[in-house]
Amino acid sequence: MWAQCRPLLLGRCRPALRIPFRGRKSRNDPPAKSKADRLRVPTPVDPAELLVVKERYRQHVALIGALRAEFKEEMLRKRYEEEVGSLAEERAQLEAEEHQKLMAFNNLENERLRKIREERLQREAEEEQEQKLQAAITREKKQSEFLKEKEQEVLQLQEEVKNFITLENLDQRIEEALDNPKNYNFAIDMEGRFVRSPVKQEATQRS
Repeated sequence: MWAQCRPLLLGRCRPALRIPFRGRKSRNDPPAKSKADRLRVPTPVDPAELLVVKERYRQHVALIGALRAEFKEEMLRKRYEEEVGSLAEERAQLEAEEHQKLMAFNNLENERLRKIREERLQREAEEEQEQKLQAAITREKKQSEFLKEKEQEVLQLQEEVKNFITLENLDQRIEEALDNPKNYNFAIDMEGRFVRSPVKQEATQRS
């Protein structure tokens, strides 16, 4: 065994070698030639020794039975005392005291959790109120910006209305267009410059 586990010092134990053994003979196999003529002779028994052994075995069984009965009686007596005797009364009193202690601890724990829950609900209510206030301020700000934007559009539209062509200023706008002709024709040379034709030449050609 020590020779097999000696490699444990190196971190690995060599597996135990398989011990060779011969299989058992079947029922139909004949006896060996060396034991063919052998007859089983019963072991001689001394009658006096047999009586002594039987007596000692009987005493051993009786002693073990008595010890088991004593232990069983003691166990049943303790169980009876615990269930209906003085021990049961003491145990019930201890259980009642423990129950009162647990109820007191439970009440204190419920009170502590109630305070924590009330603080949490109050904090959540304040946060919700703050969020509503911020949302109202943001909404009012967006509404104010929208109104300002619309006012700017109205003012811009009022300024643009002054330049609209109506029946009252139609002749005047026609005269201004004729007096100030504009040429939108242009060309681009090879260098990318815009070349526009003069307006006076076109006005001369029309005349």
